[in-house]
Amino acid sequence: MPIPARAPFQNGGGLPGPLTQLDVSVDLLTALGHSSARDGELRQLQGGMHDPRKRGFTLQQAELQINGAVDPYFRGQFVLVSALDPDEGETIDEVEEAWLTTQNLPYNLQIKAGHYLTEFGRMNPVHPHAWDFQDQPVMLSRLFGPDGLRSPGARVSYLAPTPTYLEFYLGAQNANGETLESFRANDEVYEERGIGGRFLDEDARQRLGLGDLMWQGRIATAMDFDAANTLAGGVSALFGPNATGPNADTTILGADVMYRWRPVDNRRGYPFFKVQAEFLARRFDAAQQQDTSDPLNPIDLPSTTLRDYGAYLYVVYGFAVGWAVGLRGEFATGSGASYLGGGDFARADDPFRSNRTRISPMLSYQTSEYSRLRLQYNYDRSDHLDDPVHSVWLGFEILMGPHPPHAY
Repeated sequence: MPIPARAPFQNGGGLPGPLTQLDVSVDLLTALGHSSARDGELRQLQGGMHDPRKRGFTLQQAELQINGAVDPYFRGQFVLVSALDPDEGETIDEVEEAWLTTQNLPYNLQIKAGHYLTEFGRMNPVHPHAWDFQDQPVMLSRLFGPDGLRSPGARVSYLAPTPTYLEFYLGAQNANGETLESFRANDEVYEERGIGGRFLDEDARQRLGLGDLMWQGRIATAMDFDAANTLAGGVSALFGPNATGPNADTTILGADVMYRWRPVDNRRGYPFFKVQAEFLARRFDAAQQQDTSDPLNPIDLPSTTLRDYGAYLYVVYGFAVGWAVGLRGEFATGSGASYLGGGDFARADDPFRSNRTRISPMLSYQTSEYSRLRLQYNYDRSDHLDDPVHSVWLGFEILMGPHPPHAY
């Protein structure tokens, strides 16, 4: 039941306004699993903050989401997420999103402002409880870090007046922070997993003006072949400064596609068939640096371009009411050597840039609209590991309260 939050919108001019309504929901994601990898290796392979990433139990997240219309002109969302650090057991609280969007602007325009997940591709803007699989794709972890690409900023979108859906996005967000791993990031990010083993250069934080921001663009489209078949896709781009030097930049490009079949006479959404894929590529310009950890033997790190690219493809088939099976395949590769310390350079030994493949079959059972069980197996092969890794996860999700429809 929506909760009345405040009195009807009024002002001195007597402008009409509806009673503000808030939809409040709580989502819990937990998992139980085992892996042939030790927990330290497992946290590198399961690179998402909300992935199952520990042998035994994982509290992937507890999410509080509040959505509502402010008045005839604005709508807002606030998302607070809690999780437990798999190693220390420490509680981690974070504001995942806090934004507003305009309503009813002329010329099919919309403005979004605040702290939000960047609208890049299909997976990054989607919260973990709406994922088809239990963990984040490998390339999203490598390019956007463990917690998704998000930052304070603003974007404008234009919905073209065409027979099929066609929308253009242009936005700018802050380029610094723990969720901007490929860009200016922060000290903590570079202490844990600096891109290509490079160091954070404080001079990289001294840019002024528009060059200090991460710029985002996207074109999205979709079409219905008939009432049962939908095809959607898009292309996305990011550009901004990175933390390795004052003139070092990062460019990320992506393309995505999704096909869905669901017959008109479905029962509770079943049966259905879905195919989704994304390709991502990053060009990371690493500035010239020097490793001075040994003052008597400084090591020069030449400027270079590190390239990383990869993709995922998955299918999900809902074969009976509540039941679905899925299969996902992924690969990640690149070029340009990572610095491993002590004068050694090699991409194959960098767990965040080495060649890697992952295959994940999945079985899910949705007991109702508000709860779901998922059983998933991951087969991981990476150049930085001696042997393939086998992991099995049993996940359980419950949703309490009204929740906006998930984007597909």
